[in-house]
Amino acid sequence: MITGELKNKIDRIWDDFAAGGITNTIDVLEQFTYLLFIKSLDEIDQEKESNAMILGIDYDSIFPKTIELNNVEVSGDRLRWNVFKNYPAEEMLKNYSENVFPFMKTMHGNEESAYAKYMGDSINKIASPALLQKVVSGIDGLPTDKADMKGDIYEYVLSKLSTSGRNGQFRTPRHIIDMMVRLIEPNSEDQICDPACGTAGFLVSSEEYIQEAEPDLFYDEKKKENFEKRMFNGFDTDTTMLRISAMNMMMHGVEDPNIRHQDSLSSLYTEENKYSVVLANPPFKGSLDHEAVSDTLLKVCKTKKTELLFLTLFLRILKVGGRCSCIVPDGVLFGSSKAHKEIRKKIVEDNMLEGVISMPSGVFKPYAGVSTAILIFSKTGTGGTDQVWFYDMKADGYSLDDKRSKVEENDIPDIIERFHHLDKEKDRKRTEQSFFVDKDEIVKNDYDLSINKYKEIVYEKIEYPPTSEILANIEQFQKEIDEGLAELKELLKDTKVGHDE
Repeated sequence: MITGELKNKIDRIWDDFAAGGITNTIDVLEQFTYLLFIKSLDEIDQEKESNAMILGIDYDSIFPKTIELNNVEVSGDRLRWNVFKNYPAEEMLKNYSENVFPFMKTMHGNEESAYAKYMGDSINKIASPALLQKVVSGIDGLPTDKADMKGDIYEYVLSKLSTSGRNGQFRTPRHIIDMMVRLIEPNSEDQICDPACGTAGFLVSSEEYIQEAEPDLFYDEKKKENFEKRMFNGFDTDTTMLRISAMNMMMHGVEDPNIRHQDSLSSLYTEENKYSVVLANPPFKGSLDHEAVSDTLLKVCKTKKTELLFLTLFLRILKVGGRCSCIVPDGVLFGSSKAHKEIRKKIVEDNMLEGVISMPSGVFKPYAGVSTAILIFSKTGTGGTDQVWFYDMKADGYSLDDKRSKVEENDIPDIIERFHHLDKEKDRKRTEQSFFVDKDEIVKNDYDLSINKYKEIVYEKIEYPPTSEILANIEQFQKEIDEGLAELKELLKDTKVGHDE
């Protein structure tokens, strides 16, 4: 877990960018990411080289012995973080601008890869030798040699991306993403898609989960190929996010993810029945060109609300048997419009809705205070919903104010445990934190999926004493107060007499 001291180091680097004239959050994030990326490449390369020496096998370094850049032959050592970080400021900037940055842009051999596509138009905006030296020194002090710590550092850097309100987007906290992945439990044979991927948080978390759950997957050529070429699919309309996504995936060992520029709701996107897992937090209340929206989505759910259209999209792109875990605003659960009811009915009647997890409104602070829920369902096309499991999340391990400080109260382990043992949930009462609701009852309530519709609150009866007894107690208290005041006055009188003498 990232410490306060480490956060302060990252904050100081962020401040150095601002002091050096780079103040736009996106620009800082990109430049910070490029430097973190090249440092990580060097660390990963050295580790692989060391392991190869121990095993007595050959290793082809990421960094060539020599490379031609800008029509000049350059030693591969000059591209390594551990070499150029020691250069004087002027030489460091010249080397970074003319050698390191061009190498980073073109290092992936496959010109059709996501990395090549979105790094091709990347720009080095650090023009000051002093700024580069200061930032390189700061990043060099970050402990990025361990995978877990590197992930935490990168997540904290990404948390600076406070884009709340921009097309309805805001960052999904990593611990919420991890929870959703663990609820779905993706495996090495899945094809996973996030149609509004942002910085690829869901894909990265899935990759980490699968590698942890199946440490031997790379010994199976079929699984290895699926992992590297087909498993991870993410779309977004923001090229900056796609660039960061591609680097994020590469830093986590996925060489060629299917990360592409795509408006997932548009008529130009026609995929269907393709993915076995969808994990997403689609934009809420985003700007929408209704004319460009896919007719196949509008036929199912005629609306301008992006959150409803994305639910329709998930059902379209999932294979039969595919699973989805997605975040929706509370309004999706109980909205009374025809479109709201239609999509809820579609999920409940034609597919299998498994769970609804109600989250507290503070989960997305400080970016947004919107109340949200997680829907978990499987695509069947033939129904299958008998009962729906509801959970009332009250705490996620962090305070629910803008500070989001670490706290002990955390329902996430309990949610994961209960969801994977639903057979033990059958006898729970509506007064408990989780419980089942029969499909018939949901249908009678216009497919309302808000937990408050079904949760029962126990009101404890408080027995008060008779009024005469309360009045007698008040009179007794008043008498004691009067007696106390009289004693205090006597003491003050005696003190005054003593002083006068």
